[in-house]
Amino acid sequence: MTRHRAIFAALVIIACTGAASAAEPYGTWTRPSTGTQVNFWNCGGKLCGKIAAVKDPARKNTVGTVIMKGAAKSGDNTWKGELLDVESGKTYAGVATLESANALSLKGCVAGVFCRGETWTRN
Repeated sequence: MTRHRAIFAALVIIACTGAASAAEPYGTWTRPSTGTQVNFWNCGGKLCGKIAAVKDPARKNTVGTVIMKGAAKSGDNTWKGELLDVESGKTYAGVATLESANALSLKGCVAGVFCRGETWTRN
């Protein structure tokens, strides 16, 4: 009977590990500092994202703007590509990391050293 329990426990661990690594960032996420909502989707096997809604009426002209396009999967739950800062109009080396089912970290980096970002929440 103990052998069956050990096999069952191993199967549960494998199933949980598979579920965690299979997590995807697709869907709508909210940036906490501005309330901006971005829809992320699979674009040809890569990660793309565009502004779907804004909280601040002064930012309404940014709705529909693509902020991430063609980010390639670079590891478990991590995608790297260009990330547009709509406030400055500048594009940075971007990293999106799915921290959990409801937490997506987005960072923009200059020269791969100076990075700034936030953790977004899933809607």
